[in-house]
Amino acid sequence: MEDHNAKTLLAIFHAAIAAANPHHCLAAHLPAPVPPPGRNIVIGAGKAAAAMAAALEDEWGDADYTGLVVTRYGHEVPTRKIRVLSAAHPVPDAASEHAARAILASVTGLSPQDQVIALISGGASALLALPAPGLTLEDKILVNRALLASGAPISTMNRIRRQLSAIKGGKLAAACAPARLVTLAISDVPGDDPATIGSGASFLPGADYRLIATPMMSLTAAAAASPAPVTILGDALEGEAATLGRAMAAQALALTGPALLLSGGETTVTIGQNRPGRGGRNTEFLLSLAIALGGAPHIHALAGDSDGIDGTEDAAGAIITPDTLARAYALGLDPAAYLAAHDSYRFFQALGDLVFTGPTLTNVNDIRAILIA
Repeated sequence: MEDHNAKTLLAIFHAAIAAANPHHCLAAHLPAPVPPPGRNIVIGAGKAAAAMAAALEDEWGDADYTGLVVTRYGHEVPTRKIRVLSAAHPVPDAASEHAARAILASVTGLSPQDQVIALISGGASALLALPAPGLTLEDKILVNRALLASGAPISTMNRIRRQLSAIKGGKLAAACAPARLVTLAISDVPGDDPATIGSGASFLPGADYRLIATPMMSLTAAAAASPAPVTILGDALEGEAATLGRAMAAQALALTGPALLLSGGETTVTIGQNRPGRGGRNTEFLLSLAIALGGAPHIHALAGDSDGIDGTEDAAGAIITPDTLARAYALGLDPAAYLAAHDSYRFFQALGDLVFTGPTLTNVNDIRAILIA
């Protein structure tokens, strides 16, 4: 990945992530703390929750407030007043249930003089796992695993999660009443639907719900970093990752460069009955794209999850170059076989073309960039 075009794609990807950094985008949307005798309570959940809490503390300084947020293991950052809990993602664990109960308790018994700030980002669904009456955490874990392997779109998954939860679907928002509730959210869902972001835990119709970062905001920032003319194909693309890879290959092959195709959204990978290899939706998309491009000259591409984690792997995604297939064949790799086995991580690992960012502490879904030189 030493060539110029690969470096350009990496710069574009990082520009998209930077646009959704809570320290860059939270302050403009944050209300002032209410004065005594009112209380200020900060709650939150998601992969960006700790970073959002730290950004809030930078703005509120020595104001009087307390807080509790939960984030994914490994996504913690230092905070001064707001307590940060950690739990599992994408499959919840006992710490997820503990965090949900603690956050719900922190907003119980408030008055109209009080203010609650809810910091919500992608991952909140798994991190706030409070079973509905009659269900257990084990029930929710089984359903969650089945949903992740099903290929269902995130909107469908979150509809089911809301029905099985005692905190999602506006139930956390209802618990905050009669206090004023303001949600600051980083959207990771197609269409930026507040009822879908974090399964709508802090959303009810008419709520004060403020989107501080969205996939389109990040795609716009990525476009500004491009040296080539840009076409944004959309921020809410869904469907099978491999199918989208083939479709985008056809679009790229029809273009004369210089040009950049940008898109966001959340594809799916339907595993089926076979035991899968290692990989996420972004590396699966890229492997399908590379096969369909057939080594076409002058086309590079990057796809990565803006949170730094493609699926459950440690890579954000990967890069393909015009010689991706040639290098694979030279190593004795069969790209089609790796794609059929959903083993795209190992394919790009063997080529040294995975992209590692570590936890980015934000999440505006996937960023896909195809550069035609």
